[in-house]
Amino acid sequence: MTRKNRGRTPLDKISLPCFKAYDIRGKVPDELNPELAKKIGRSFAAVYKLNKVVVGRDIRLSSEDLARALISGLLEMGADVLDLGLCGTEEIYHAAFSMERDGVDGGVIITASHNPADYNGMKFVIKGARPVTGESGLQEMSRLIATDSLPAPVAKPGQLLFLDNKGNYIHHLLGYIEPEKLQALKIVVNSGNGCAGAIVDLLEPHLPFRFVRVHHEPDGTFPHGVPNPLLPEKRAETARMVREHGADLGIAWDGDFDRCFFWDEKGNFIEGYYIVGLLAGEMLKMEPGAKILYDPRLTWSTEEQVRQAGGIPVMTRTGHAFIKERMRQENAIYGGEMSAHHYFRNFGYCDSGMIPWLLVASLLSGEGKRLSDLVADRMAAFPVSGEINSRVADPEAIIARIAEQYRDGEKDHTDGLSLAFADFRFNIRKSNTEPLLRLNVESRGDEKLLHEKTEELLKLIR
Repeated sequence: MTRKNRGRTPLDKISLPCFKAYDIRGKVPDELNPELAKKIGRSFAAVYKLNKVVVGRDIRLSSEDLARALISGLLEMGADVLDLGLCGTEEIYHAAFSMERDGVDGGVIITASHNPADYNGMKFVIKGARPVTGESGLQEMSRLIATDSLPAPVAKPGQLLFLDNKGNYIHHLLGYIEPEKLQALKIVVNSGNGCAGAIVDLLEPHLPFRFVRVHHEPDGTFPHGVPNPLLPEKRAETARMVREHGADLGIAWDGDFDRCFFWDEKGNFIEGYYIVGLLAGEMLKMEPGAKILYDPRLTWSTEEQVRQAGGIPVMTRTGHAFIKERMRQENAIYGGEMSAHHYFRNFGYCDSGMIPWLLVASLLSGEGKRLSDLVADRMAAFPVSGEINSRVADPEAIIARIAEQYRDGEKDHTDGLSLAFADFRFNIRKSNTEPLLRLNVESRGDEKLLHEKTEELLKLIR
């Protein structure tokens, strides 16, 4: 190599397979292991010059060893660590924004959410619970590790403290509702052997609800499969339990419980799209005229509900990093994705899987209605296809073909391609991580047209 070619390796030439666009995810131990985790801790502290970091872990069997190694790396670089132990992703978010005045300027959760059991990963935030992404720091962390360029450990390592912050977190959650006004609802809660059960137990003394617990105990072997209620095959058990117990409501979470999913009193799964409008209405009661963010995959129902409630709908690109940034820019009170991520300004602009079900239960108590009643008109007015994924060789060519075929529609490129006509609209977008096209279609109250257009689009795609 000549002298003029020496220097830093370009970021796009570095390949640590577990470093993704928004987080770290990989198979254990091949792609992610304690040795690498320690280096990740050192790189995170070095890139952001961190002073005090909160760290937590989910129930996966590899999480404790990875957390211990990560913490070791952080300490070596002089960062103090507050170890929250077993917790959900949003508990790290909460600690990061609520303890900012105490000097916390970073946070890491060891989790692979809904990935297979032999995977693990990490999500990172910096001061104020701002997300760390590939562009904002993950690529540089990867470069330091891959090129063996990590700074040397400092002379005075940081201090490790163990912190139980669950009491403060529970207090924050209860601030979104008025417990004394709640009805004694019976609620099926399916934690999927993830981390949500412990939070339900801590909330229970403050609430009049009767809980029917399903797969409640945390178990990193996932005896009933990895919890991911977004998959249709993972919904049947919660539906059955709602019907068997005559419950008012069913709720299930993914493993790190940053998403929650709903079933009505009949055991019917409620698409996340319809929950966004309900939550927007509840948040606008707290702050009339506020801005509400939503993603472009499905829009008509949300836009109508937000305007009817006196709010301002703002469309934004899909993905937690984009939504959190845009919420800060707009000072939006709430943002919702049809994929069951719900973001709240008072929660550090972060997503929570606990706040949404508390708000929905509060709404049911206040309205004296059933969940099916609250969403029936929305589902009839704006029926949807559900997200349909297709594995394709050339996503760009297919999107171009669809754009030409439907060129008379009103186009929007906020995220992928959206095309709207008088009676139906659709969004088609590439997956960020797989050679997939994701299609969502909705109509104005016309189920027959919805099915026709969905089939028409799938023929063009496949």
